[in-house]
Amino acid sequence: MSVAADSIGRMADTTAFDWRSFLLRWSEEWADSLSADETRSEDDEAARRARWLGFPPASEERITALEERLGRRLPPSYREFLKVSDGWRHAGGFVRLLAGTEDAHWHNNASGLAGVFEDHRGEDAGSEERRQTSLWWRGLQLDVESDVTYVLLDPGDVDEDGEWAVYTWSSWLAAPPERHANFREFMRDMYREFHSLRANRDDGKPFVNDTTRTLDALVEEARLEALRGGWERARRALDEARGYGRPRAAGLGDQIRRLLGQTSMVYFDGLLTDPRYASELLPPLVAEHAAHSYRDDSALTLHLRGADDALVTLARTLLDQVRNGTYRYTATGPFGEAVEQARELARWGDTDGAWRALMNALPLWEPLGPDHLAPLGWVADPLLGPLLTPERGRELLSTPRGGQTGRAPAPSAGLDPDGLAWLAEPDPGNKRTSYRFVLVEGVGPEELPGRLADGDGTVLSEPMTFWEAHHKKLDGRREFSSYEDRALMAVGRAGDGWSFAFDGDPAPFLRQRFVSPAVAASAGTRAVVVWSGLRSWYGEPFFHLSVAQDGAEQYAFTYADGEIQKSGEIPRALDPDRFFAGPEGGTDAERPLLEAVTEEFGVRLPRHAIVRGRLHTFTTRSWTRPPGEGETYAVLRML
Repeated sequence: MSVAADSIGRMADTTAFDWRSFLLRWSEEWADSLSADETRSEDDEAARRARWLGFPPASEERITALEERLGRRLPPSYREFLKVSDGWRHAGGFVRLLAGTEDAHWHNNASGLAGVFEDHRGEDAGSEERRQTSLWWRGLQLDVESDVTYVLLDPGDVDEDGEWAVYTWSSWLAAPPERHANFREFMRDMYREFHSLRANRDDGKPFVNDTTRTLDALVEEARLEALRGGWERARRALDEARGYGRPRAAGLGDQIRRLLGQTSMVYFDGLLTDPRYASELLPPLVAEHAAHSYRDDSALTLHLRGADDALVTLARTLLDQVRNGTYRYTATGPFGEAVEQARELARWGDTDGAWRALMNALPLWEPLGPDHLAPLGWVADPLLGPLLTPERGRELLSTPRGGQTGRAPAPSAGLDPDGLAWLAEPDPGNKRTSYRFVLVEGVGPEELPGRLADGDGTVLSEPMTFWEAHHKKLDGRREFSSYEDRALMAVGRAGDGWSFAFDGDPAPFLRQRFVSPAVAASAGTRAVVVWSGLRSWYGEPFFHLSVAQDGAEQYAFTYADGEIQKSGEIPRALDPDRFFAGPEGGTDAERPLLEAVTEEFGVRLPRHAIVRGRLHTFTTRSWTRPPGEGETYAVLRML
């Protein structure tokens, strides 16, 4: 990004800033942007004819006199500005007149805002909040005429070059004062604001000049750079152009931001209502809206202003699909084939494999139009969306695609550790203190309900999160029994040749009535059952392992209440005496036990799919035997 980037870079140069060239450019662009029929004051008309928004330069004597009046030497950038123009008209869109040597003065809380900010300051306020209060006493006021907007140079916020920060605040903005590093940066920000307002006005007058042409060239170069994998350089350039209100810049930059996991204030402006991109840009926007809307869809309609009826109808259809969990992302060509492969892998828990399938096909991906930087609709897919992490987003953005060439990035690390030992680690929120799972060899996960459930329980649900599955299980249920323990389990692949059924929130372990499902699951094959409560919040720590083959238990042990019960010939690698040395036992045994099960059977459980993703679920038959003669139990019926 040579020519355009260098031009913008010179505009941002802080070591040798040419105030006169900068202010002349601003003035000329302002004058050329005015409509012939626009009503103007006499001063503005004079400024238009002169093509100069400023005033005559301030002499060194006038600047020195101001400093003597204030009792402080002025910050360098404001001082240099005054030597070119002793004040300024139309600093951005809301400051009509900016002070020169005659009007600059200490604010001394003339607005009374120090008390307002003091009232809103909490008892535990930090240094920044305290500064916002004291600013109104010590600040040098530069706004002379404005739309209830204050501009204060802050002598209490000084950098190593002697520059004072500039703070701006408007009563109609529900936000704290905005900080600008120095007066030069404040004026550059106001110049960008002028550009942004002119570029987005409604009178239809074109706003074209050397600056806009340079910025638009920068946007086009950034687009190509992004497709080559240079997303960081592209994002910086697009953010610069976006600050000037250049069309395309926001929509292109939002695509990068969304793939980095950023969802706030990402609206794909300028592209969202283009039918060419609807299938890719609408789904992520709709999904974010659905996650936070609470069924109030007015905000979504606001973002679709200017869209035709067909696009609005499509958005509403997508919204229903996202809320119902039925949205399914599709694409064309080889990348579309990879999408289907990835969905199949993800629904059985292989999220790392699913991601690699997408990345391997990404170089063959084709954009829907010139302003399409990357596939995006998949982030709203209930199966594919959980694949995205900031690291994976960076990998995707760093991969050359869309017909462009470049250096391929190193693959991002997988999210699933090998084996089972990760279960011994605290989960997000530290809620998983007990869990149980069944491993079955030589059968697909879709066969597990037939081995572990009866009746309607043999039908797998659509992929969903554990929270959704639990909510659905309880929905409409009116009867609860104290003796029945029917587990809600997610299923998937557990490594080479194994499948799993996993319950991350089991009922309390009732050792005297527990019946391992290993025997039923092992018909014609081998099955393993593990139930751990070594970190359980209630009851004594416990751990159970049972292994069955061809419908018969081979061996099992249960550690509970400081005691070990064994049956069958347990391999030395799994002998509980090696892990529970004496009556104390404890959580220290959990990890080595899980590592031993991993080594013995060559199995693994997919952490990301279980914790973050969506899996098929079903409800097993009870893990406890029916009550015996003389045993009591309770049944709760909800009316």
